[in-house]
Amino acid sequence: MSDTTTNGIRVQVTTRYLADRSSPREHDYWFAYFIRVANVGDETAQLVSRHWVITNADGEQEEVRGEGVVGEQPVLSPGTYYDYNSFCNLKTAVGTMHGEYTMVTSSGATFEARIAPFTLAVPNSLN
Repeated sequence: MSDTTTNGIRVQVTTRYLADRSSPREHDYWFAYFIRVANVGDETAQLVSRHWVITNADGEQEEVRGEGVVGEQPVLSPGTYYDYNSFCNLKTAVGTMHGEYTMVTSSGATFEARIAPFTLAVPNSLN
């Protein structure tokens, strides 16, 4: 699990390997990741964009940038949270992801809420 807090925005991530969508013979491994973005601070903030760095076991990186998450730009009042899940595929059985969400507070300040690195791994592929 990945768990980090930046300026009152806590980001927690868990993952799951999707064996039914994966084709190891074709080097195609699918993973789901489940994210909770919680406002543990004292100011309302909106998640306006995302940036991901996805790295496979061969060291190849892909960067993904976009508005919001899963088509939404949630506004988080203090004490609230937003849950969503998405997917990633790799050509290796192990990889990592990390990144940040661009947040805008109700007072107009912008900051990057860090998403700490987390591992994507086929079960029993790591010792």
